[in-house]
Amino acid sequence: MHIDGQDLGPSTAPVSDDGEYEYYQTVAAADIPALLHLLGADASEDIVDVLERHWSGRASYDLEDKLQESGIPVAFFFVELIGSHTGGST
Repeated sequence: MHIDGQDLGPSTAPVSDDGEYEYYQTVAAADIPALLHLLGADASEDIVDVLERHWSGRASYDLEDKLQESGIPVAFFFVELIGSHTGGST
């Protein structure tokens, strides 16, 4: 699974001089059942539907926290709008 995002504002200073960057995260297909469980969804549900219904908009910040605390392997990459860089896995 591939999740795209964008961060704006002063909190981006460690990775972006202009206060804006885009990023993406990937979760391996084999880890989707664990992710569904983490999100309180049934294993038979479609992960995209679950994310759209319950984890978009402001709730996406909570999703980020849950992913970081979960132990589910998530690869994180960021792209500055004026250049490209990749980060490590979390």
